[in-house]
Amino acid sequence: MTAPAPALRRALDWGKLAPLRLRAKTVADGVYAGGHRSRRRGAGIEFGGQRSYVPGDDLRFIDRHALLRHGTLLVRQFETETDRTLCLLVDASLSMSYRSEQAPGPKYAYAALMAAALCKIAVAAGDRVSLDWFGGERTVELATAGGREAFERVVGALETAQPSADLKSDLAALERAVARVERRAGRGSTVIVLSDLLDLPEGAEVALGSLGARGKTLTVARVLDPAEVSFPFTGPLHLRALEGEARVETDAAAARPEYLAALEAQASRWSTRLLSRGGSLVRLDSSEDPVKAVRKLLDSVGGLA
Repeated sequence: MTAPAPALRRALDWGKLAPLRLRAKTVADGVYAGGHRSRRRGAGIEFGGQRSYVPGDDLRFIDRHALLRHGTLLVRQFETETDRTLCLLVDASLSMSYRSEQAPGPKYAYAALMAAALCKIAVAAGDRVSLDWFGGERTVELATAGGREAFERVVGALETAQPSADLKSDLAALERAVARVERRAGRGSTVIVLSDLLDLPEGAEVALGSLGARGKTLTVARVLDPAEVSFPFTGPLHLRALEGEARVETDAAAARPEYLAALEAQASRWSTRLLSRGGSLVRLDSSEDPVKAVRKLLDSVGGLA
């Protein structure tokens, strides 16, 4: 007799991204293949300022943003910090359920795989993990915990959640989620937000950007479907937003340049906001190799050697 499928698999087609537990372990193992190892050893670390580069300094700690913007070689300094917590904040709003024919699964399933793999890597390094949400049904908020049990609980919560809710006009719901994360994340914590950044309420950039304050490291992973990245459609189109009431009738060829320009402008706004708070934006395509995607996320928070 076959065991019944988890509730999420009945509510959302995972495509090629299930089973989540096995896939997350495989991705985590792939991240460490080829000599890649986490830099986070011993006590946690907190950013403690910058100084001029001196020959012989570790090149990994050069501030690449200062170099690109000002052409100045500065080295990031760190102080010992006891909090080694990874705080995951996952977007489970309705737009995350979208999947085109080019994608292996919905955006939510890809974000869940990223979250589970990051959790696996964190607990293997002795770090603690928490999980929270904005949007969604059947979501289970998980307080900070470590060890194998933490990974099992995170996977279970990700499998149970069901993308739903329209957040376009609900800034308060987003702010409540941010407040919960802020209560859990101490100085030195790493906060990773996984979202498509679509149909979020006005003020979302400020709300999520605040998670980079008080000595925390913030990375926002924008997870888009490949069709949303390239807009491959042709001919007359009737487009309907999954959140909100927006409906558009247009010609694909005429709309493509304006759409792609707007998408790039949105990414630029988010990147500028996050950079001003010491955070970063990582762009992910849900058809991208999950191992490479997790490496990009770890690299954004200084997690790979």
